[in-house]
Amino acid sequence: MKILITGGAGFIGSHVIRRFVQNYPNYHIYNLDALTYAGNLENLKDIENFPNYHFVKGNIVDEDFIITLFDENNFDGVIHLAAESHVDRSIEDPLAFVRTNIIGTVNLLNAAKKIWNDDFVGKRFYHVSTDEVYGSLGQEGLFTEETSYNPNSPYSASKASSDHFVRAYGETYKLPFVITNCSNNYGPFHFPEKLIPLFINNIIHNKPLPVYGDGKYTRDWLFVEDHARAIDLVFHKGANHQTYNVGGFNEWQNIDLVKLLCKVMDKKLDRKDGTSENLITYVRNRPGHDLRYAIDATKINKELGWEPSVTFEEGLELTVDWYLSNSDWLNHVTSGDYKEYYKKMYS
Repeated sequence: MKILITGGAGFIGSHVIRRFVQNYPNYHIYNLDALTYAGNLENLKDIENFPNYHFVKGNIVDEDFIITLFDENNFDGVIHLAAESHVDRSIEDPLAFVRTNIIGTVNLLNAAKKIWNDDFVGKRFYHVSTDEVYGSLGQEGLFTEETSYNPNSPYSASKASSDHFVRAYGETYKLPFVITNCSNNYGPFHFPEKLIPLFINNIIHNKPLPVYGDGKYTRDWLFVEDHARAIDLVFHKGANHQTYNVGGFNEWQNIDLVKLLCKVMDKKLDRKDGTSENLITYVRNRPGHDLRYAIDATKINKELGWEPSVTFEEGLELTVDWYLSNSDWLNHVTSGDYKEYYKKMYS
């Protein structure tokens, strides 16, 4: 089996790549990544010489390149993770999100449709999406697979559009697909622009911890390796033309999460309790900030037997330990030196 995984050098993608390469030695895993700012091949140093792993540098917005790639390899499956994903960046440059998240997804769909040529036996297009497409919840309730879409940022709007295109190709062309909508991920190899790795790095260097608004915005958090395990299950056992929500049943207000992280960091860095919490700085809220996300993951649990393997407290400690033990990785990412790894290994 040949599987194309897009965005495989990114945070979630690298965990999925590693899992598939190690667990399925008879599969050929193709990692397609444009190596933009968040794509880092150092994330995959431990498996880059495995015989069933293949790296391809390229951009999903390049239609001709994508068609050629599919034509040359005739993939049996696609796991599509490549995306612009940072809400703050989407507010600054919405068109970048339109190009990658919408046009890039349609390019992949067109290539799959053309090369598979209506012979869909054994084929699967797996689109990885986000809970942000559902919009914002009040104090009660959970997002289910039947929740209406109501995106509130350019990022979530672009992901909602790509979800609709995938479903439309399934309905119009009978393309076999599955979609998952996942809650916030955290764990090793996370680019330090997102909350947890950013604050870990800032605490190490005694920098301010910028908390939006009153800090009471609520998110459901999932350890990234549990997400990779869910993707494995859905790819192999999920039903065609179905959506599965993936979440941790693990809601935290931002300010409570940050205070817990501060306590863990003080302990790990042998600092006086409360030292890191003094770095908390409240900043002006961002536009269109959704109040609360919370996923109902009952369907994937009942149909596929998936559930999170660690509590948030356990996963957060594992995450902190990883960053403190991998200071070279963190320094390379924050300095931009990680970009030299591609030149060293593949030029």
